[in-house]
Amino acid sequence: MAQVFVSVGSNTDRERYTRSALDALQQHFGSLLISSVYESEAVGFEGDNFLNLVAEFETELSVSELSKRLKRIEDDNGRCRKGPKFSGRTLDIDILTYDQYVGVFSGVQLPRDEVTKNAFVLQPLAEIAPDIKHPELDMTYAELWGSSQNQQKLWTVEFEWAGHQLPCRT
Repeated sequence: MAQVFVSVGSNTDRERYTRSALDALQQHFGSLLISSVYESEAVGFEGDNFLNLVAEFETELSVSELSKRLKRIEDDNGRCRKGPKFSGRTLDIDILTYDQYVGVFSGVQLPRDEVTKNAFVLQPLAEIAPDIKHPELDMTYAELWGSSQNQQKLWTVEFEWAGHQLPCRT
């Protein structure tokens, strides 16, 4: 079983699609470790604020199979892939890490470069995996977050899913 961390983001009907993503992840992968939910301003375009979180789970799927499954979850939730790369979306689920893989696997860059570039990824990752080391940088996620100079505006919001107040382990 591979340990996987994914980011989940939505800025269109945010609560609905965030809950739907968590439902689908739990249905497909079972037990989840879920960070707090963070609200952040859109990055790279003018748009509504996003809700973001990071979830951890284990899977027997390969990187390719996992990527296809996550894209299917996005598509099942109305994800439109025809617009600009940086635009509003119902749901965005990205593989951040897959065990300690480094490189490009079936078109998926691991670890995802957003881990160190975006506060809305690194802060929730540091929250649920503070002692895990980044596969390339020999620093824990807590150390990376503590040394981050990122100026993105980000704040936690109360969020309930499936009877749980996030953060939680299901």
